[in-house]
Amino acid sequence: MRYCRRIRDKRRRYSKFIVTLIVALNAAFAAAALYVYLRTGGEPGILTGAWFAFTTGELWVLGQIKREEGGEHERD
Repeated sequence: MRYCRRIRDKRRRYSKFIVTLIVALNAAFAAAALYVYLRTGGEPGILTGAWFAFTTGELWVLGQIKREEGGEHERD
């Protein structure tokens, strides 16, 4: 029982770290995109769309994994 609890705690810390990291990277990317826009007058539209699609997809998959794990624990 303790072993399972330790694994769950590690997974929660890991997922919280991933979410925090993605939010920080999105903020840094947005700041960099604004800087590029101010310097050149053009925005990297395709790169911006691809970046946010990638990070949104990562968060979506992480959410699905957490939801599936939660469902398995409730059934036990």
